[in-house]
Amino acid sequence: MRRLLITAMSSGGGKTVLTCGLMRAYARRGLRVSGFKCGPDYIDPMFHTRVLGVESRNLDLFLQGEDGIRQTLTRQEGDLAILEGAMGYYDGVGGTVEASAWQVSCVTDTPALLAVRPRGQSLTLAAQIRGLMEFRRPSRIAGLFLMDCTPSLYSHLRPILERETGLPVLGYLPHMKEAELQSRHLGLVTASEIEDLSARIDAVADALARYADLDGILSLTEDSVDITRSSELPEPRCRIAVARDEAFSFYYADNLDALREAGAELVFFSPLRDRELPEADGLYLGGGYPELYLQSLSENVSMGRSVFDSVSGGLPTVAECGGFLYLQKEIRDRDGKTWPMAGVLPGTGFPTDRLQRFGYLTVLPEKDSLLFRRGEEVPAHEFHYWDCTVCGEDLIARKSGGRTWRFGSVGETLYAAFPHLHWGGSIPMAKRLADAAAKVREGKK
Repeated sequence: MRRLLITAMSSGGGKTVLTCGLMRAYARRGLRVSGFKCGPDYIDPMFHTRVLGVESRNLDLFLQGEDGIRQTLTRQEGDLAILEGAMGYYDGVGGTVEASAWQVSCVTDTPALLAVRPRGQSLTLAAQIRGLMEFRRPSRIAGLFLMDCTPSLYSHLRPILERETGLPVLGYLPHMKEAELQSRHLGLVTASEIEDLSARIDAVADALARYADLDGILSLTEDSVDITRSSELPEPRCRIAVARDEAFSFYYADNLDALREAGAELVFFSPLRDRELPEADGLYLGGGYPELYLQSLSENVSMGRSVFDSVSGGLPTVAECGGFLYLQKEIRDRDGKTWPMAGVLPGTGFPTDRLQRFGYLTVLPEKDSLLFRRGEEVPAHEFHYWDCTVCGEDLIARKSGGRTWRFGSVGETLYAAFPHLHWGGSIPMAKRLADAAAKVREGKK
């Protein structure tokens, strides 16, 4: 499967729009296209999935390691993989290139197309691009694409950039209202919230068919190294209920597949609409935007009671970020009103005006628990504006700069905390959850 990475100088450079537009344009040509997102972002893969009808996956070197992201690449099938970078091309952990889009490009042998948004520049833009090309070697930047650009500016810039950088300029996207995607504090709104998303991407793909050198862009992928994999799922040995609706939608596709590969049958349910948990041997409450649906979650009393009884009764449970907030006694909204939640944990969730403990961290377990073993170093990630009066004390978190703090409520049947975990790395967290759920099933016989 040929591969291409879409990158930019910074966030807001148009990566998601260009990625989705190219996905639709090449799918129209009959190519089977797969999508990937560099880094821990949950929202951009939702856009890829909506555009392609194929689950998009994350490639995160910090959370997964090199072997992990190579394995993730083998989960997809098709003719062309389009990888979307995160932030700026070289932006990684703690001011380094670690886990950056550039490092993913190097590890996976994937050429990069640099999206550039020209603003009051001509030759200086070439200097910036040359700086990117020379900052690390090999840069793996194979071509340029101009975003939000007029035809006259494109005609002016293309010969300058090609002469000064030696890179082909493979088209442009004009200013388009359809290419403006609404954002909120965690980034773009989710794909399901944009009713006319398909029409918007169609319009972008139409423009790319007219203004982009699609054959030239595709030719950049010719040197990609092939990666293959063969895997069959085992017979299910347990059932795990997974919360999935508008309030809870942040799941890595690899996490769900890792559960299936560990012998779990997944049954999806909605804490917003269903009245109780489905029959299951384990529970997975992912992140999302529960703060947008506090009244509906609170008024679904029977679901809250079902979750309380099950988790308090020892049902193996993983609750990350939004799921962690849902397990609390209550959540206070931005108007100061409190809404009762499941009540498994004693805290009150509340809003803040800035990101809390943002970024990558390493979890240092001091005891064995549902997902962890004492002495392990577990990579994780936080990205949330909300906090809690009781964040837990059972685990230690360490940032790359050395700062540490305690967090989380964990035990033999529970992981409940703000940090998100990726189960596509070397630590068998999915298997451990499935093992615990299988014991519950055995106990029912």
